[in-house]
Amino acid sequence: MRGSIFFSGLVMFCMTLFFIAPDVSQAQTPPTKSQIDHGEYIVRVGGCADCHSPKVMTPKGPEPHPAKGLSGHQADSKLPAIPKDVLGPDKWAAITNGDFTAWVGPWGVSFSANITPDPATGIGGWTEDIFIKTLRTGKHMGTGRNLLPPMPWPTIGQMTDRDLKDVFAYLKSTKPIANRVPDPIPPPKQ
Repeated sequence: MRGSIFFSGLVMFCMTLFFIAPDVSQAQTPPTKSQIDHGEYIVRVGGCADCHSPKVMTPKGPEPHPAKGLSGHQADSKLPAIPKDVLGPDKWAAITNGDFTAWVGPWGVSFSANITPDPATGIGGWTEDIFIKTLRTGKHMGTGRNLLPPMPWPTIGQMTDRDLKDVFAYLKSTKPIANRVPDPIPPPKQ
C-alpha cells in the first residue's frame, strides 16, 4: 500500500511538471543576421518609416528623423485644428499632419504606433506570435482595438510567416525609443 501511495504521488508530481514546465520546443532561437537584413529590406521598401517616423524637412522634402526612426507619432506633438467641411463622401477621404504620423478621416484620428523595441511604449514586450497575429487580424496585439487607416494590415497580413518573422526580428534589433503614442480619437458623435 505504501509503495502504491508513493507511486501515485510520483505520477502526480511528474504530471504537474509536464503541465507547468515550459515547452522548450517553442523557445525562440535568436534571429540570424540574414533574417534581420531581410526584415530591414522589407521595412525599407515597404515604406514603414513613411508613417511610423517623425520627419525633418530636407531639400528633397520631408524625410524620416534620423534619431527618432520608427518611434511613431510623437507624444508631445500638437495637432493642427481640423478644417471644417473638408472630409466627407464628396470631399477628401483623409488628411494628415506634416509628419504623416497622424491621420484624420471618418474613423476619427489615428496615430502611427511606436514600433521600436522600447518595452514600455513600443513593441519591446511583444512576442513574435502577437506581432504576426496583429498583422493578420488587424487587431492591436491580436485581440484588442482595430488597427486604423492608413495602416495597410490587410496587405501586410498576406506576407509569408517568414517575412513577418524577419520584419519582427529587424524591428526588435533597432534602437528602443521611449515615446508613448496617444490613443486613437474616435469621430465626433453626430
